[in-house]
Amino acid sequence: MRLVTFILKSKPTEELVGAELLEEKSFVNLSAALKLTSMSKFLATGEKGLKSAEEVVQSGKFRVPIKDCRRLAPVTDPRKIICIGLNYIDHCHETGMAIPKEPVVFNKFPECVAADGDEIPLYETKALDYEVEMVIVIGKGGFRVKKEDAKGIIAGYTVAHDVSARDVQLANGGQWLLGKTMKGYAPIGPAIVTDLKDPHKLGIRCTVNGKMMQNSNTNQLVFNTYELVAYCSRFFPLSPGDLIFSGTPPGVGMGFKPPKYLKDGDVVTVEIDGIGSITNKVKELKF
Repeated sequence: MRLVTFILKSKPTEELVGAELLEEKSFVNLSAALKLTSMSKFLATGEKGLKSAEEVVQSGKFRVPIKDCRRLAPVTDPRKIICIGLNYIDHCHETGMAIPKEPVVFNKFPECVAADGDEIPLYETKALDYEVEMVIVIGKGGFRVKKEDAKGIIAGYTVAHDVSARDVQLANGGQWLLGKTMKGYAPIGPAIVTDLKDPHKLGIRCTVNGKMMQNSNTNQLVFNTYELVAYCSRFFPLSPGDLIFSGTPPGVGMGFKPPKYLKDGDVVTVEIDGIGSITNKVKELKF
């Protein structure tokens, strides 16, 4: 199933949870059918909720044409955005850094979540960089979850653009937070895919103005998605709707000599096979 959050163009103040039907070019309005108020609350219902959603989809009712809707970030209100650094083997080789022996963890604030089509603000930095990432979306949640049980608390996967202000990131006493969590720095989407056969064998790519900049496969992950869930939940509980950005492959702008940073007007598309793509344009802010 492809879970989405959207609004009706005729009623833009009400967020709705839905299921995307690609062939029909429609959303199934699960909020109307199941009285849902948010994606996070729906994900908290786990397998029972997914079964109910599937029944609604099979009923053939509650269809809304996508052209009459605006797609939002699939989770608009995560409690936590957890990020993993240096988690692609080929990226470690590119940077000349040793492969980590345990995950490198940092975070973004929930307020930086953005949607497909939203502008990426350019401000307070001269080193705006791109990173495509696969996101683990937490379902029912859990604390101190074992690796062999991790799959059971994952609702699905989506695509993210981990936007980064490198000069801010690297100038703040070694703390990455400020350079990672500025306004609009976490576009995600287009949907949460709940039924991927294997999240660890997917092509992952990023283009800037149509030019391929990153092109790898999730089989290059140092720590797979189940290991990341187990590791993070050792230290803090994971809640429904939490997002874990699982790292980026090689080809980021700062890796070039000279660096290839984003500028006003650049268009960035991030894509993962089996999930989809999102596209965002850089817009310089004037204060």
